[in-house]
Amino acid sequence: MSKETVLGVLSENARYSAEDIARQLDMDAAAVEAVIDQLEEDGVIRGYQAVVDRRKLDEEVVRAVVELNVTLDRETSYDDIASRLARFEMVDSLHLVSGGFDFLVEVEGESMREVSQFISDKVAPVPEITQTVTHYVMNSYKEQGILLEDGHDDDRLSVSP
Repeated sequence: MSKETVLGVLSENARYSAEDIARQLDMDAAAVEAVIDQLEEDGVIRGYQAVVDRRKLDEEVVRAVVELNVTLDRETSYDDIASRLARFEMVDSLHLVSGGFDFLVEVEGESMREVSQFISDKVAPVPEITQTVTHYVMNSYKEQGILLEDGHDDDRLSVSP
């Protein structure tokens, strides 16, 4: 049994028990548990999270995607900057990317003001950061591979001129 096979099933649904996974893979549950334990111990599996459709909750959450450009000096690396930024609680995800900017940061806050203030007071002042571009998320259609749909299919036919 390969680790990738177990990871594939867990990625599909992290709530599957070892018995569920064993049944799907036609394996022994104890062997599946051992693989999962080893993946956790090795740091391959870092945690388990629910995919939440926040539109269904009463609480308002403002999400933003922020592009960051940086200029490195001899003493500072991308890892140094990432380590500094990752410590902020409002930073949900942080990625070094290729293209027109260096980092892609996903931020969550209670209001646009809170997110804007966080970017201007905590992120922008980092000496190596030369530019920030903030994009506020207006709607989410898919999260972590899960479609966030209402289940109301529009069965009307489209009309073309």
